[in-house]
Amino acid sequence: MKVTLIYPGITGIGFGSAGKGTEGGWIAHGLALLGACAREAGFEVDLIDLRTLSSWDHLAEEVRRRRPAVCGIGMKSVDFNPAMQTIKVIKETDPSITTVVGGVHPTLATHEVEASDQVDYIVTNEGEISFIDLLRDIASGQRVLPRIIKGQQPDLDSLPYADRDLYLNEWKRFGFYNGSPEAPMADLPAPFVTIIAGRGCLYNCNFCQPAERTLFGGRVRRRSVPNVMAELEQLRQKYAFNSLLIHDDCLTEDGEWVAEFCRAYRARGFHQPFFCQSRADLVVRHEEMIRMMAGVGLKGLLIGFESGSQRMLNFLRKGTTVEQNIQASRICKKLGVRIWANYMMGLPTETEEEVYATIRMMKEIDPDYYSPAFYTPLPGSDLYTYVLEKDLSLISDHDSYRRNPTEAKIKGLDYQFLLRSLEESQRRKPVNALRRALARNLGRYASPQRVARKLRSLVGSGQPAA
Repeated sequence: MKVTLIYPGITGIGFGSAGKGTEGGWIAHGLALLGACAREAGFEVDLIDLRTLSSWDHLAEEVRRRRPAVCGIGMKSVDFNPAMQTIKVIKETDPSITTVVGGVHPTLATHEVEASDQVDYIVTNEGEISFIDLLRDIASGQRVLPRIIKGQQPDLDSLPYADRDLYLNEWKRFGFYNGSPEAPMADLPAPFVTIIAGRGCLYNCNFCQPAERTLFGGRVRRRSVPNVMAELEQLRQKYAFNSLLIHDDCLTEDGEWVAEFCRAYRARGFHQPFFCQSRADLVVRHEEMIRMMAGVGLKGLLIGFESGSQRMLNFLRKGTTVEQNIQASRICKKLGVRIWANYMMGLPTETEEEVYATIRMMKEIDPDYYSPAFYTPLPGSDLYTYVLEKDLSLISDHDSYRRNPTEAKIKGLDYQFLLRSLEESQRRKPVNALRRALARNLGRYASPQRVARKLRSLVGSGQPAA
């Protein structure tokens, strides 16, 4: 039986965006993993990435050409509109195709997806077991099945590795592949890959929870270190990757796992620089762990600093302090670990003085990379419920679930002030700007490699070195 998976993530970037930036150049691990599971179960599998196509008519052409029996569509809240339009195109092209929808939004807002009679089945939570069982039932001709199927939690080590070639083959076919499995983040060298070592989050931030627990359960489940290392071995052999991102919500929450990973990473001969996500309080409490990670290749941490106001951090149930944010940044700089700073403005109840506090904090942190957002109320979180109960939401379309800091999200805030504040938060102190400029020029003109090249060229030309 032929199964075609469809990635609908074109909100805000449109058709023809494959390979362009992180939104266009990263894979969705969920579909890549489902594809690997389906292929392992004996099904013929391919994938349509809307980012490679030129139009909805192009999608219809691809559906007619591939003639799948089942189409599986992954859906985040922000992708609701293109996902539902995809299903409409599929049914108009061939009504006999069975449509199955899964992912974050069908899990957290099942009723909204259920309302469409063009969706044949909805798989909530984790789909690696239940989606494959559904495919077997469809293939056997058994049609009396529940329309909504709650996914079972798999043993993560028992799963095959995500099939990145489902994406890469499409990118190549449409001329978007540029030699890197995914678009490198920051200034990491290509080829670049992302991996996910675990699922879930221990923490209770109200802008995420309880959505995360609804999806993955109340505890963090992480693949074993040998399992992760085996995937990295495969990626090294297949793609010769030069850098990676470990995209867990918070990799550093389990110090024993991290220590075992660091030992194995070094022992297997990996030297590729990597980024991962952490928290300011963990960096402060476990500086030696960060030092150990830096010693085997950690080049950057994605840290959710969120706000420079302690009241707002408490309101968000972040569990950190402003002082920990500052101290974590100092530790990272001392250890040579770059800082990717996630922070928000435009939060419910936030005052202008609290926005100024965030600006001051960002100037003090002086991150290597800024990643700001206007707070966006996402379904499934306690803060989303708060916003609805207080009648604060300005979101009238799923497209606005993007965390981009370009549009008003909630009532009662001066977004012109927030736009100016956002710009100011990324304006470095003169002393920091000067220090960074000197470091750049020193690296450009006085690196050992550059000096060696200059000496070789002088020796080769017979000119004096000075």
